[in-house]
Amino acid sequence: MTISVEMGVAAGQGPASLDLEELLATRLLVQGNSGSGKSHLLRRLLEQSAAHVQQVVIDPEGDFVTLADRYGHVVVDGAHGEADLQRIAARVRAHRVSVVLTLESLDVEAQMRAAASFLGGLFEAERDHWYPVLVVVDEAQLFAPAAAGEVSDEARKASLGAMTNLMCRGRKRGLAGVIATQRLAKLAKNVAAEASNFLMGRTFLDIDMARAADLLGLDRRQAESFRDLERGQFVALGPALSKRPLPLRIGPVETSPRSTSPKLVPLPAPAAEDLRDLILTPSADEPLRLPSPRPAAPRPSPADLLQQLAQARPAAEPAEEASPLSEAEREAALDTILREIAADPDAGHHTVAVLYQDFLVRCRMRRLGPDPLDLPAFRRRLAAARAGLDGADAQADTVLGACAGLPEEVQGLFLLLARAAREGAPCPSDDALARAIGSRSPGRARRLLAFVENRGAVVCRTDFRGNRIVAVPALGCETGPGDPKAQGASLPGLFAAE
Repeated sequence: MTISVEMGVAAGQGPASLDLEELLATRLLVQGNSGSGKSHLLRRLLEQSAAHVQQVVIDPEGDFVTLADRYGHVVVDGAHGEADLQRIAARVRAHRVSVVLTLESLDVEAQMRAAASFLGGLFEAERDHWYPVLVVVDEAQLFAPAAAGEVSDEARKASLGAMTNLMCRGRKRGLAGVIATQRLAKLAKNVAAEASNFLMGRTFLDIDMARAADLLGLDRRQAESFRDLERGQFVALGPALSKRPLPLRIGPVETSPRSTSPKLVPLPAPAAEDLRDLILTPSADEPLRLPSPRPAAPRPSPADLLQQLAQARPAAEPAEEASPLSEAEREAALDTILREIAADPDAGHHTVAVLYQDFLVRCRMRRLGPDPLDLPAFRRRLAAARAGLDGADAQADTVLGACAGLPEEVQGLFLLLARAAREGAPCPSDDALARAIGSRSPGRARRLLAFVENRGAVVCRTDFRGNRIVAVPALGCETGPGDPKAQGASLPGLFAAE
């Protein structure tokens, strides 16, 4: 049975319907300048389909939170930490709850990070929870920009990667992307190109009209008609809407956003001298002097902040006593602490900055003296401990050098493989590799393993029994055969989120 939702009225053809099942397979792009009615269109789609499919709304302005009162959506504040948002997204898929992720309290970069984490949690959900979900992203140009802006490259890449996964690879996982943008020219082309359904609203800039006409297969003269569209009028095209460009007017909605378009109201009309007094005379409760604005200082990263705190010491605090241990004993104690941290299975769920704080506490408890290791040195030594290396190992520099050339996201996976190869242990399973990168998705682990192999850091092969063997050229050794589908981890202590 085909499920259709009524979007409005088509010009001269009666009601205009959208095939919901076809939309889940083909995705939708909505474009229109500010005031063209994009948010009204999205609200109409969400209201009409709320009873048929689970919905997730990425809402940068907090306009869609009013769906909660009428349709039962759960409002999730984007101020949660990134790890918390990933876990919340996984539970959203597991329990099939419709939610609105509101990001209005965050700045642009924080919005990008929060959206990336939440979309990543939806994408990495377990296969048993791949139910159909309509994922609506308003102001998509913020999360998938066509060019670098004022935000950090890390935030932009994370957000763009999450949006690309949603539009390019989300269909098999039940994720149907519906993205809305004010400017097609500001939206990444690889994200926009994955949509097969389009609703184009009023557009004035030539570059946006040209891209809209290109997506709809219209010539330039037809594209100029986008300037003449009224608020709430759109041109529809796609397998879920119409096989030919179809003008339509979006129907009414039952809920309303918290913010509405400004309305003109009459100005006050007191006497001219009263206006002068209102402006130039301070009121009784008004402060006489306002603090002068100061430019905000750049915020240090958590890792830099922890290192600064570790190095700082109040003047009144007595200096720590020197370690009573010899240098050899001190190094042995440091190695013991690092091995303890590396072997702790819970350490894999914390960042290096948090682990460094725990390391400093352990050093104080054993009286190893002030400043045992700075943060960069701790990062290197911890990586060596996770790989089963020590300072006297001739291969330590080789392994750590090969690891340093890889992105942090895959370093835990590489170190797990390097340790298995050095010990001749069976090749870790997909489940173990996933835990090594802080994920629950074996599919993601396989993709990152392929990435590491493409970088030349490892070489994979399969024996006649279907077991996987991974060679590490930098070490000149390889793992034993291992079942990639086995459950659990073959080596402890390497499940790290660097």
